[in-house]
Amino acid sequence: MFPEDNLVLLCHQSQKESSMRDFKHWDKQFKQGNMFKFNIDEQGLLWLKLKSIIRKNFVQLFAEFGDIALRETTLDKAFAELFSVLAGDIAKANLLLDAFIRKISAEQIASVNIDKLVSELYKLRNYEWGGDYQNSLDKYLVRHYIKTDNPSYESLISRFDAEINPAVRGYVLNSWFNYWSSILIENIFKSHHMVLPTIGKVKSVDFFIHGLPFDLKVTYFPSEYLAAERKARSFPVELTFLKKQATDAGIMFDKFSSPDSIRHEIREKMKDRNDAVCRKTLNTLKKQNRSIIRNTINNPDRLKKWLYENQGEMRFGSENRIYLLLVDADDFSRSWRLKRDVDLLRPAIIRYLDSFSIDGIRGKKIDFKFKGKAESFSAFADIIFILKSASKNSGKRSEDIR
Repeated sequence: MFPEDNLVLLCHQSQKESSMRDFKHWDKQFKQGNMFKFNIDEQGLLWLKLKSIIRKNFVQLFAEFGDIALRETTLDKAFAELFSVLAGDIAKANLLLDAFIRKISAEQIASVNIDKLVSELYKLRNYEWGGDYQNSLDKYLVRHYIKTDNPSYESLISRFDAEINPAVRGYVLNSWFNYWSSILIENIFKSHHMVLPTIGKVKSVDFFIHGLPFDLKVTYFPSEYLAAERKARSFPVELTFLKKQATDAGIMFDKFSSPDSIRHEIREKMKDRNDAVCRKTLNTLKKQNRSIIRNTINNPDRLKKWLYENQGEMRFGSENRIYLLLVDADDFSRSWRLKRDVDLLRPAIIRYLDSFSIDGIRGKKIDFKFKGKAESFSAFADIIFILKSASKNSGKRSEDIR
């Protein structure tokens, strides 16, 4: 071997070791949830894009697409090898990855029949969890029916038709609705030319816009935030106000039911009675809450920070987020229906993406703290407000406000 050959070999070895150090660096940042660092480094963004294709059915396809001879066969090692190969020319690597991702994504999007999916989603008439378990049905069932003071088998059997079956049915139906409505909404985003989707599920990243990674959150106007804003404006506590007005109007309600059930019962009975007192009560609440919504739409930073600081501890994340916030201004409890209203969702999402700019989103950086964590966090965040309300003048069914 000539000295020049040794030099070339040492150079390649050094580049490989350097690539491995960089790969491990970004792997560590991702696992530790330091997502903001990916925003300001092309190498980090390359690592994220690659992660979205590290699936058995994608890796070999990509290798063939890019004419890359892969030596490694396991996914983890293939990930590191691909990163090492592509990191030498990041600009070229991005063009190659983007082309492959768009090809696969187009096939994924085409596989979903949107019209049929919307029709199926409209078959759900009621959105009721039927219990206090939220996303932990197993814990709910164990707490209420298994680890109880009464070990009676006959008692357990007797509760199936009246309690357990409806609870499980409600959970499954609403989980089904949430999953498929999310597919519907994600497809609207991913169909836009500005969006580069992740074709394999990646924690904290649903797609890239102008190279920046974003997690999409579909949510409603938070009741806790609304209550805090009502208090700040010296509005009465909504449930307390409803109870007092119902009592004064002689409307009976189940005082021992859950707060949500009491609120619903009083509202429905007031709607049915529809006299001057009931109309005034409901209109007062509606006017107060709408003023809070309008103010939040015009000044969304407080809500964005609140959403980051009040997320669940088990699902904590500091990634960039786009919140799609759904509000039926006439009845907050019907906001879930907007998840399937494609005629309302699509134009609002498209207008947002058409006007999206790097400078604009960088000006929407949120700095926040989180309970139990000493460090501060930063993220780029935005909210697309989808507001439905009956129009008094034009008779329009709905409107969207960003």
